[in-house]
Amino acid sequence: MSLELLLPVANEAILGLALSPKQVLGKNIAIHKEGSGLPELKGLQIAIIGLSEQRNSFSANSQYEVNRFRKSFYELYPGNWNLKIADLGDLPNGAKVEDTYFAIKEIGYHLKQMNIIPIFIGGSHDLIFPVYQVFQEFKQLVNIVSVDRSFDFSQEEELISDRSYMSKIIMEKPNVLQNYTNLGYQSFYCALEEKDLMDKLYFDGIRLGQLLDEPSLAEPVFRDADIVSIDMKCLSWQAIADPLKGQPNGIDSRSICALSRYAGISDRVSFLGLHELIATPMMDQLLAQIVWYFIEGVQYRFDEYPVNTKEGFLKYSVALSDRTLVFYNSEKSNRWWMELTNDSHLYNKIKTATLLACTKKDYESATKDILPERWLNAIRRLH
Repeated sequence: MSLELLLPVANEAILGLALSPKQVLGKNIAIHKEGSGLPELKGLQIAIIGLSEQRNSFSANSQYEVNRFRKSFYELYPGNWNLKIADLGDLPNGAKVEDTYFAIKEIGYHLKQMNIIPIFIGGSHDLIFPVYQVFQEFKQLVNIVSVDRSFDFSQEEELISDRSYMSKIIMEKPNVLQNYTNLGYQSFYCALEEKDLMDKLYFDGIRLGQLLDEPSLAEPVFRDADIVSIDMKCLSWQAIADPLKGQPNGIDSRSICALSRYAGISDRVSFLGLHELIATPMMDQLLAQIVWYFIEGVQYRFDEYPVNTKEGFLKYSVALSDRTLVFYNSEKSNRWWMELTNDSHLYNKIKTATLLACTKKDYESATKDILPERWLNAIRRLH
């Protein structure tokens, strides 16, 4: 089993804990140490795994040493958590990139079987591909949310490239991708052909400006996600405190932590990946806080997936000019969903009703006879 390939956390990441208060995370999570073997997986809820595979990276980022993150993360204090967390160590690179992919897929499959959420840290963004393959093995439809400045369909001059992870995913058989959503894309990093492909496949996207103006737009997107992957090149240079390694426009440190908490609080998210890391002291601290906020979100999940609207939900039927939309509002979390049914569109291919996460603004738009764009894309994907 590929879990046996995981290397212990280096002593340099642990040594500083000797002088730390007993309350810090490093003294309250299980750590794969030299000589002690892997922590017990039974009852575990969150597992941190370091990655270093970059051979299919789009960019020429320098290798990030995951122990830099660990030193910052171990020194943080936990929230009011009752979660069992473990750092399982690092996965070494395989002889070929495909070997690394296979190991990640095996590890992901095993942890998903045990309802353990892996947090993969490091390596390049294409490592989302073997995580997608986990859902192929389960024969389960999957929603992917990528926080990224670009769509990652093209590589150099090719729209569909063997080095583009999204191209691999949409062409892979069997195809179990239900939806892909990009959060924070910047148009000048996206070819027009890529945007056309997004539209053709009815995938969703929220531009950087929209996301920064209203980060809460991302909450329902994460609520419907199974895999969340963050390309850390999405950050502005202020967030990593190095104008030579950052970009003039991007997501700030406060917003990325808010997005991470939204991802954690989603009852459905079962994988988190943080990739394309940049080696600066500020990145080490920010990365630790991003993971902290994700765990904080997991702690406060509402346990509303799958959604059972028969109890604890208020139902609202909204009559538009050409159809009726049904919305549900949770009395527990105050979150909103809208219903997709077989009689709600011309192409009658849905046999049963399904729910799509939404915002209260979507409900308010419907009351003004405006169809929410996410609803339209969801309906079109079902054709």
